[in-house]
Amino acid sequence: MTARRLSLERIANAATVIDPVFLDSPQFLAESLGRELGCRLVVKVETMNPIRSFKARGTEFLTASLENRTPLACATAGNFGQGMAWSARKRGLPLTVFTAANANPLKVERMRALGADVQLVGEDVEAAHEAAKAFASETGARLVEDGRDPEIAEGAGTIGIELSRWPEPFDYILVPLGDGALLAGIARWVKAHHPATRMIGVCASGAPAMERSWRSGRVEELGSTNTIADGIAVRSPWPEAVDDLTGVTDDVLLVEDGALVSAIRRAHADLGVVLEPAGAAALAAVIAHPGQFRGQLVGVILSGGNATAEQLSAWLAP
Repeated sequence: MTARRLSLERIANAATVIDPVFLDSPQFLAESLGRELGCRLVVKVETMNPIRSFKARGTEFLTASLENRTPLACATAGNFGQGMAWSARKRGLPLTVFTAANANPLKVERMRALGADVQLVGEDVEAAHEAAKAFASETGARLVEDGRDPEIAEGAGTIGIELSRWPEPFDYILVPLGDGALLAGIARWVKAHHPATRMIGVCASGAPAMERSWRSGRVEELGSTNTIADGIAVRSPWPEAVDDLTGVTDDVLLVEDGALVSAIRRAHADLGVVLEPAGAAALAAVIAHPGQFRGQLVGVILSGGNATAEQLSAWLAP
């Protein structure tokens, strides 16, 4: 394997410094759902923690690695901002978060409850990032960029360590793919230890920028996105993130919003797990492509569960 930006040593170290509340998330054989889908399905539930998503694994490792108390700034669709807010509050670091004016109100409320100064700017996370970048330039704050800072992907890579403890290697592991940090970190660890496991990213059909970028090997930008999965609705991937996926990702699948809703319903009915659309993407791909995974040992990351009551009422309705 060629030299890589993400370090196996740092992924292992991340498991020693991340707050334990975010580590060792449940992973179990979902027997009834697996039988329906024709595979041996292992789910890893990243919603059973104080921010209901995997994001704090990365923010914990990044903030623990900082050498000074410089104020921080970031842009987010919501879950990354919650992770940043949790980790910044824990370490007494001032944090300003920029998110879209139409961001999920539940995520905005929780970021503020965790002590972040939340600014609503623009129509999507890319506009919020431009505002965060300008703010950091003006104030001297350290701009933290999800998908670009290697520590965030390395913190997420601790999920790969935990998956590797399963009694036998997986045939497939499916991971929601937005900015790329989650897939890059997990795939970096898994491919180093179980190279035959096929690592599959899952993008929303209405936000295929990362899928196109991975296939072409260069950044492919979108003018806009059209999906309910705000957490993976990326318009302009980071070049570093595309590079991190190269050589450790075997395929990227696209799923329609209808499949995301189906996965939300199945997870709720069969597993008792509440998911948001981005968090359901990996499961949605298995539901949408059952023939590809038939008879295989398949791991899926259920990455986030920050949906509003109104959203859940709509998505779980008969």
